[in-house]
Parts: sequence; structure tokens; C-alpha cells
Amino acid sequence: MRVRRRFAQHFLERPWVDKLVERIEARPDDVFLEIGPGRGALTLALAPLVGSVYAVEIDRDLARDLAALAPSNVHVVAADALQVDLASLLPQRADGGGRLRVTGNLPYNVTSPMLARLFALYRQRDDVVDAMLMLQREVVDRLVAVPGTKQYGALTVRTRLHADAHHVLSLPPGAFRPEPKVASAVVRLVFRPPPVKLPDPAAFDLLVTGLFTQRRKMLLNSLSPLIDPDGPSARDRLAAAGIDPTRRPETLELGEFADLVKVCGPIRNPAVL
Repeated sequence: MRVRRRFAQHFLERPWVDKLVERIEARPDDVFLEIGPGRGALTLALAPLVGSVYAVEIDRDLARDLAALAPSNVHVVAADALQVDLASLLPQRADGGGRLRVTGNLPYNVTSPMLARLFALYRQRDDVVDAMLMLQREVVDRLVAVPGTKQYGALTVRTRLHADAHHVLSLPPGAFRPEPKVASAVVRLVFRPPPVKLPDPAAFDLLVTGLFTQRRKMLLNSLSPLIDPDGPSARDRLAAAGIDPTRRPETLELGEFADLVKVCGPIRNPAVL
């Protein structure tokens, strides 16, 4: 089996494909976007159960091989899922009122940008209902984390803005060939409208990123570098949001981040501080 390390390829073994298909609970009218089908084990298992599969594969050789094997309801696209317009690949609406769904096996190094692309896809296509993703186990732990734990961070908060995350399956290294050096897990992201209103989503993202780069500091200290030094102080802004300045970023709920960004005004980019 040819493996290209630059694509971080690890192929799921058939018994684990069956376990994943069982948990996906596919319906005949579902339309799937699959990110990184690889050799097509999951693609070919899903195809008889669903309306159609749109499989995006960065490895052109694997894409060609899968296209030669796939039934007519599988559409293979040789492209980088981080670059291609995902919304344009899918039908305008799933036929017969079916669901648009996402699945895929994401390498660790593309997890954050790929999740951002899926959230953007949901904002474009509110008929995308969920994503069943195989990720590194520690990433799944972060996605499902609760405030006050060490796993809770910026990725958790960004995810919670757009989806409810559920850990549905753990996969040992032996579930893949070749075996990765880390354990993996499957997370289900159920997309839904944001539970909070954000007048400035970009400022929200900068605030969350900036605060979690100093997650062990008190909010009074971690907020100060992010706000306009000529405006109200960090203490005043925290008081306006009703947040104790001695708390740490990892204790804030999503709604508290939203309240805080509303009283902070423009947020300075933490990457240039």
C-alpha cells in the first residue's frame, strides 16, 4: 500500500469502517460531503446506503483509483478541501428534502482550518446538519470540553458557537494502516445557529484567541493588552460585562465571551502584540 507522508495518510481498517457506518446512521436520502476519502473504504460502505457522496481527495492518484471503483452516486473531486469551494460542489438542496452531511478523517495539522471551513459552509448552507469526523483523540477532547478543564480552550469556544460536539467512538492506533503514533476518536458536530448574538464576529475571534494565549493569567491581566489603552480599563470593561476580573479565561462560558466582546470595542490582534 502506497502511503504519502506529506498527506498524513492513515487508512481505516474494515471492522472500524463498519463501526463508524453504524454510528453515522445514514438514511437513503442523505447527501454526504466526505473529506479525504483515501482508498475509499468509508466511501464505498456509505454509497449503497445514501443518496450520493461527494468525496474530496487531495491525492490525485487515490482520487483517480477511487473514481474508477465508485458507483454512479459517488462524485470524486481531486482537490484540496482547504482550497476548493465546498459549497459549490454540493447540490443546491438534497434531493427529496434529504440531509446534507459531512464526514472525513482529518490529519492533526489541518484540523483547525478545516473546522473553520466547515463552520463557514454551514453559514452558507444551513441545510448542512452535522459532521462525523475522525480526529486525534486530544482534539476531540478539546472539542467536547467544559469550562474549567485544561482541555477547554479557543477551539472549544469557536466550535460551541456553531455546533454541539459529541464524542461517539474511540479508535486505537491499530484501527488504521499504517498505525499512527496517537489515539484517534470520532466526534459528531451537530450544526445549529449561534446561541449568542455577535455584532463583530472577527473581534470575538481575536478576543478568544488572545485570552487563551494567556489562559493561566487572571482576566484583568490577560485582557489589558487586547483593548484600546486610551479607553476604559480592563477592570471597567469586565465590570460592565459582569465578570469577576480575578477569573481565568478557561472558566468563561460562551455567553460570557460574547458579553465581554460587546463592551470591549475593537480588539488588538494578539499575533502582533
